[in-house]
Amino acid sequence: MPPARSTRARGRRRLYFAVAGVACVAVVALVLALSLGGGDLAGAPAARNAPETGSEGLFHYDPAHAAQFTARATAGNGQVLFSKSPGGAIATARRVAALRPLIDRAVAGTDIPASVLEGLVFLESAGVPDAAVAEDPANASGLTQILPSTATSLLHMHVDLAASKRLLAQISQARTPEQQRRLQRRLEAADQRFDPVDALRGAVQLLTASEAMFGGRLDLAVTAYHMGPGNMQDVLADYDGGRAVPYVQLYFDTAPDHHASAYRLLSTLGDDSSLYWWRVLGAEQIMRLYRSNRAALRQLQSLETTDAAGGSVLHPPGRSPRYSDPTELQHAYTSHALQPLPRNAASLGLAYNASIGAGSGHVGAPRSLYLGLNPSAVRLLIRMAAGVRTLSGGIAPLQVAAAVADRKYLSAQGTYDPMAPTGFSFQIARRYRSGAQAEAFQAVLDRLQSLNLIRWAPLGSVIQVTAASDAGSWRG
Repeated sequence: MPPARSTRARGRRRLYFAVAGVACVAVVALVLALSLGGGDLAGAPAARNAPETGSEGLFHYDPAHAAQFTARATAGNGQVLFSKSPGGAIATARRVAALRPLIDRAVAGTDIPASVLEGLVFLESAGVPDAAVAEDPANASGLTQILPSTATSLLHMHVDLAASKRLLAQISQARTPEQQRRLQRRLEAADQRFDPVDALRGAVQLLTASEAMFGGRLDLAVTAYHMGPGNMQDVLADYDGGRAVPYVQLYFDTAPDHHASAYRLLSTLGDDSSLYWWRVLGAEQIMRLYRSNRAALRQLQSLETTDAAGGSVLHPPGRSPRYSDPTELQHAYTSHALQPLPRNAASLGLAYNASIGAGSGHVGAPRSLYLGLNPSAVRLLIRMAAGVRTLSGGIAPLQVAAAVADRKYLSAQGTYDPMAPTGFSFQIARRYRSGAQAEAFQAVLDRLQSLNLIRWAPLGSVIQVTAASDAGSWRG
């Protein structure tokens, strides 16, 4: 027989099980709280109906504010200059800056600004003299990306495609800098497009001819450099019978429901041709910063590449809050820095996916905290939906797939999204009721970005949108 336990020992044992039982109840309560969500947080205030609105301002152009439209389009369409420049914008600026003496000589005696030609070189070749599309000289090639047919028929350049193709391959395999230089000289002799002096001179000739063709308008000449003079003539003819108007007017005064034919021509040209002028202006700004404030350029490069769409440019760290946990979200609703998504979603052309905030229980928070945005972003979302509905002529809603989220919530979901904690970012599911709705949504996204009111990018099954601070108040 086992020895009899003392009364004191039995008391300790009962106390142990009593404490263990309390702990077990506490664990169960915690599990329930985590699974059901809520904790000690009250959650967002009750959602309210929002007034229905139109899409006024999204496709409106005011010639009295042409400079503002130009500045916004330049800022809104510049992210690609940072994300796709070989080695980054600063490395590209360094290569292009080294060519400035040649650029100055190329424009001497013309009215083409050296800064514009410099911006064109930045955008076309990133300052790489032997650049060729798809590494094939049969495509646009050289510092200013001239086509073989243009080089021979208009610029009277010598172009030996077989030799240049062979030499490009040899340059890529050269083992020493001296070998590269020797082969580069042979390449320049075989195909003048690869000679920096000839390439720059050729670009100036083309720009000068286009400028004369389009009433002395440099903006139209530069845009035509990329889209082709014939395409530019067609767009102008559809817009106003061929009259040479400022490009900012041509771009912003066309829309799916206004000068629709000219809009379709512009928007369907490949390779972002309609955005070319804004990006040349953006490259000019990069070059100015490279020379005058390189620290600011480094900061801008960091912001432009922090997230896929460059949304950090609209909300740099320190200027907009980044909510760390559900408690901070709760306080933001209390201070009206966040507001619930509208209750009357259907009448506004919106729908909210059940997945929004579905993981709130894992951080002990009410799901309602994740069904909100900054008030400016809410107003923008409503206007976007109105614009899509107006342009598509349908009633199918935009499907909101995500709204504000704190860092703790994102971490629990295993998700990295640097803009969601600002409350200015949301996701729209890439599910459309019709082709018309998809086209209308694309038109709205493109116009809002050109107004620098959003940054957006496709991320798998959703479109990530980050709204600017003034996105809800813009009226054009």
